[in-house]
Amino acid sequence: MNWRLLGTSSCWGAVISAGTLAAETEVGRTPPRAVVRRVADVYHGTTIEDPYRYMENLKDPEVQAWIRGQAEACTAALKSIPGRDLLRTRIKELDAGAPFEVFGVHRHPAGHLYYWKRKADERLPKFCRRDRAGGQEAVLLDPEAYAEGPEKHASIEFAVPSPDGKKVLFGVALSGSEETTLRVKDLSTGRDLPERIDRLETAYNTPSWLPGSDGFVYARRPLLPKNAPATEGYKLSAAHVHRLGEDVNNDRRIFGKGLSVSAAMVDTDFPSVELPAGSKFVLGQVKAGDDKFLTLYVARLEDLDKPQIAWTKICDSSTEVTSFGVQGDDLFVVTSRDAPRSMVLTTKLTSPDLANGRTVVEAGEFVIESASTAEDALYVTVREGGRLSVLRVSYDGGSEVCPIVALPGRPSLAVSDVHPQITGAVIQASSWTRAFREYLYDPSQNKLIDLELSPVGRFDEMPGFEATEVNVRSHDGTFVPLTILHQAGIKLDGSHPCLLQGYGAYGFSQPPGFHPANIAWLERGGVLAVAHVRGGGELGKPWHLAGRMATKPNTWKDFIACAEYLIERRYTSASRLAGKGTSAGGILIGRAVTERPDLFAAAVFSVGCLDALRMETTTNGVPNILEFGSTTTEEGFRGLLAMSAYHHVRDGTAYPAVLLEHGINDPRVEPWMSAKMTARLQAATSSRKPILFRVDYDAGHGIGSTRDQWIDRTTDEWSFLLWQFGEPGFQPEKQ
Repeated sequence: MNWRLLGTSSCWGAVISAGTLAAETEVGRTPPRAVVRRVADVYHGTTIEDPYRYMENLKDPEVQAWIRGQAEACTAALKSIPGRDLLRTRIKELDAGAPFEVFGVHRHPAGHLYYWKRKADERLPKFCRRDRAGGQEAVLLDPEAYAEGPEKHASIEFAVPSPDGKKVLFGVALSGSEETTLRVKDLSTGRDLPERIDRLETAYNTPSWLPGSDGFVYARRPLLPKNAPATEGYKLSAAHVHRLGEDVNNDRRIFGKGLSVSAAMVDTDFPSVELPAGSKFVLGQVKAGDDKFLTLYVARLEDLDKPQIAWTKICDSSTEVTSFGVQGDDLFVVTSRDAPRSMVLTTKLTSPDLANGRTVVEAGEFVIESASTAEDALYVTVREGGRLSVLRVSYDGGSEVCPIVALPGRPSLAVSDVHPQITGAVIQASSWTRAFREYLYDPSQNKLIDLELSPVGRFDEMPGFEATEVNVRSHDGTFVPLTILHQAGIKLDGSHPCLLQGYGAYGFSQPPGFHPANIAWLERGGVLAVAHVRGGGELGKPWHLAGRMATKPNTWKDFIACAEYLIERRYTSASRLAGKGTSAGGILIGRAVTERPDLFAAAVFSVGCLDALRMETTTNGVPNILEFGSTTTEEGFRGLLAMSAYHHVRDGTAYPAVLLEHGINDPRVEPWMSAKMTARLQAATSSRKPILFRVDYDAGHGIGSTRDQWIDRTTDEWSFLLWQFGEPGFQPEKQ
């Protein structure tokens, strides 16, 4: 679970016996039948049947042929929707409302600005540089230069300029696979250096340059034999140090399991090393799978070349540190221990002692998201009432804690970039109804200055549309935040097409965000809603823990409560309501649909985690055990069974129309989860509504996808929903 954010019969899914499949779509394309081969597992005395276990072998020619047939049937069905092409044209027009967009601005002590830029006609962003005073722009990295033909696009996963500004570290991945190879570009010659480092571990860290720009540290997974189990894929990674020009195979491991008696780790930990700019210390970070809380160690920078590095432990996961920053000898951490919505502490790296650390920002009503160290002050992003703001905290004993100046319209403000050797911060302003912009905060003037790197697009604001924030009472009386986007003065008569989305995992919060393409839905009288369910982090640590492992049912029950609210308040009706969940949000939407199939006309399961009982058998399932649980304990098994949508599909049930979508190169959620769920729903549903499986053979989990892939996926999702809502102009001809 990087940079930034589918015959002759007129029915589908008639009730038939287990092991067969409704044969034809409304548009005449026959999907392949899914053969049933039952497998039974016994978990703590409970027998669980799995009729499509064989689909987990994606290399099996039979499985490949079935998936290909499903993909072709889905494509034919979606292309038959009359309004699809016009909708795609409108989405593309809205997306291209500005000639280009700039994001991810990074200031460099040498005076340069680095950023990502994508023109309206480009598939993927390029990495660029220009002088702060307005000098000429230079394109440093173009992903198109690394593509392997039209069928395998490349994406730049990260880019890190060297301290001397003469080189850049970057990672390349193909077809959304996130299998990243580290490379180095010499900016003086424009050529790539010989370094090529594969098996890069980028999930929880980015490589860091050594201060002399002559090398870097990085994290890498070990080379496994071809027959190694999938569950070994993310184990025993370690941090390495590399000197430019030397043989990569001789790079020394400096931080990982068994490398230091003072830094204890287990196989499934993710270790990495951070080199804070301007500090004589280095930080060793250990992440226990997908657990939020960090274990931190410190060592002296000068010791990196020693055979044995003396790592000193700063904290372990019991301290509940979620993020940190360094300014010289001072460490600042965000911790939720004894502070449900977090606080900020500081300690000296010369003799770290967080137990007696000084409180810099006390726990309050707001949720502390992050703390970032600039040259002049600490910049802290906080959340309160669904809105983000930034506090500036002086280094002189914490005597000055104040919010930075607000902008007209009071958009959310969050720290986008700081540097320990540069004064001020880059602040991103975002809203549900306005495009984001990045500003430079000048503390001497207490002023936000528009960087003016991006032109104002034609559709950067949505006049006539608004965001309504409400709190919805859930099944147990808990109030759940719900954001509703709609036309101003909307008539609440239950007629509006509505798409409700949610996530609810890892303590991640959904910040305010805008995309011009939303206008294509809203201008039709549609409603877009975001349910900030438990399992997320909107209300701090307790909110996360209330939707995790055994408490996970709160996640989809909160979502159901939000759906019921939208119907009760007449924003929409059950015949015009759809739900969507992505990745870990597949648990949310999968269980909402299987628990309350009557509540939705349609649903989108996007790269969804749908078979929770089998998740820990996958490469990325092992790191997720701390978030979802393990079948090795009875309590864990019960929790996983409760959240596994695949195991709650019941024969003869009138399920809504469902569009399942997956990239075949997905490294985070195995594509067979969507395949198995497709087969199970097609066999079980009695509603005569379509169950479609959209497969992208040049994509993964969505990270690294191209602009056209995003436009096509959005078009297919919305066309599918409008078709199922009975929207005029989106109804295929009967055959």
